[in-house]
Amino acid sequence: MSGHTTLAPAGTAAKRKEARTVILSSYLGSTIEFYDFLLYATAAAVAFPKVFFAGTDEWVGVVAAYATFAAGYVARPLGGVIFGHFGDKVGRKGMLIISMAMMGIASTLIGVIPGAGVIGPWGAVILVLLRVCQGIAVGGEWGGAALMALEHSDPKRRGFAASFVNAGAPTGAVLGTLVMGAFSALPQDAFLAWGWRVPFLLSFVLLIVGMFVRLRVSESPIFAEAVAKEEAQGAKRMIPLLDVLRRPKALIMIMFAGAAGFGLQVVLPTFSVTYAVSKGAPQQGVLYAFAGASAISIVFVLLGGRLSDRFGRRPVMIAGLALFIAYLFPMFGMLGSGNVGMVFVAFTVALILHSSLYGPLAAFVSEQFGTTSRYTGAAVGYQLATLIGAGFTPGIIAGLYKDSGQNILPVVVFLSVMALVSIVFIALTRESKNNDLTTVR
Repeated sequence: MSGHTTLAPAGTAAKRKEARTVILSSYLGSTIEFYDFLLYATAAAVAFPKVFFAGTDEWVGVVAAYATFAAGYVARPLGGVIFGHFGDKVGRKGMLIISMAMMGIASTLIGVIPGAGVIGPWGAVILVLLRVCQGIAVGGEWGGAALMALEHSDPKRRGFAASFVNAGAPTGAVLGTLVMGAFSALPQDAFLAWGWRVPFLLSFVLLIVGMFVRLRVSESPIFAEAVAKEEAQGAKRMIPLLDVLRRPKALIMIMFAGAAGFGLQVVLPTFSVTYAVSKGAPQQGVLYAFAGASAISIVFVLLGGRLSDRFGRRPVMIAGLALFIAYLFPMFGMLGSGNVGMVFVAFTVALILHSSLYGPLAAFVSEQFGTTSRYTGAAVGYQLATLIGAGFTPGIIAGLYKDSGQNILPVVVFLSVMALVSIVFIALTRESKNNDLTTVR
């Protein structure tokens, strides 16, 4: 075997330094990936309905734009399978480099797609294809980044270390929303003609920065040792996906346990932004309110991971979901106030509560699998959770809202039921904070 057995330096100080570098790499990589992925969510709320679905009713265009958004979530499990297979066979690092390159290129190309006025429906078709590429890339990125952070870290701080990967999501959301918000200040015609494209074109700059950091890290020591042990014993390695599927319980539990977290997460930059603007709040102010709330939430994502190291993954995650259910009605009340200050408070509280679930989630998912199938299991389980939780949620709730005469009650009921289902599955899943990650299977 070659290329995947580079071990971290032997000294304790050197190992800690290497762990910090890996965590930074995972954080930056996740930030860049989610900048690109969630930038699409913002654009789907404020630009795509008019650029690619011009001529339709306002809320019909919104639902259609969210349908293209869902394509990325449909593709994420496929990315988990592809990158997970090679990540468990060849190594974590190489797959992370490929996934980052794929995401950066796809996002840059989104910025140059002609609108419906130029090439008609083909613009939407190309948009969906590139969104699928984004989904495959982020499907591979998350699993590798989480595992690199987890497998390089102190066993007592795994939740905290892995939470940096999930902290990349709000960081990416902040960057994406700030950039899109800045360009949304342009006159509407200019914004729709070219302004929304610039944030996507900037993805190429972020790609270069991310590659510089990512190329400097070493392979996961736990993975390298597991492979070396198998080779020494002459053991025949099973196909990682088959290894995961022969014990499907962990995959199913993770899928439903994490679904609500992604559903609630994606509602905020999509439907909630559209809802707040439709109630009279200025579009740029709403985008900046979400960006500010996302920035605050970064600290709470890390805190959620740290609390899970002390109290366990399950209690922290269940508490966050339960509180979010209680908060849904007040949240939409503030979002519908037309006041940017109230919208900011609504987003901030929502994201703080969500952080209690999201912070521990990376460790919770990854710790359910053995070393030589961990990339596949974690990536596929996580991405299936995003698919059922987030892929169709914006479109579903936008449809519920439209069909009910713009009544928010069906939206709250749908999100509450989703959260309750996840609470049940988290409670039924074994606590994982003390699992031995060196177990091969």
